[in-house]
Amino acid sequence: MSKTVAEIMTAEPITVSPETSLEEAIQILVERKISGLPVVDNGGQLVGVISETDLTWQATGVDLPPYIMFLDSVIYLQNPAKHNQEVHKALGQTVGEVMSARPVTVKGSQLVREAARIMHDKKVRRLPVVDDHSQLIGMITQGDVIRMMADS
Repeated sequence: MSKTVAEIMTAEPITVSPETSLEEAIQILVERKISGLPVVDNGGQLVGVISETDLTWQATGVDLPPYIMFLDSVIYLQNPAKHNQEVHKALGQTVGEVMSARPVTVKGSQLVREAARIMHDKKVRRLPVVDDHSQLIGMITQGDVIRMMADS
């Protein structure tokens, strides 16, 4: 696995913006038979990733955080801000409301071995490939790594 990420990545991947509707993003995923999309701003800078995991979160709904009642007061046993964030994500209508912000990225010059280690350690199936200015230049997936292994 001495190849670089740039040698096996998908260059110029399909992208969506934070303002893209979830309905449109879902259609792209289904039609292109892919499991995730990079999210870029108007300048092409990576701002997040939306994946099947983010979308299935909506189908699961949100459970109430655990709490106890004490002297007519509600005491939450979890941070209520986290619950509010989960509710917002579950009810989101745009990519920006549901996406995973600040995704883990790799550079095109990194070895595929390094990218595979990051995917394994972070438990992600895809990594955006960015340049030195956080501009998206490609995507590398677990499938890309497996195909490279099969070609060796």
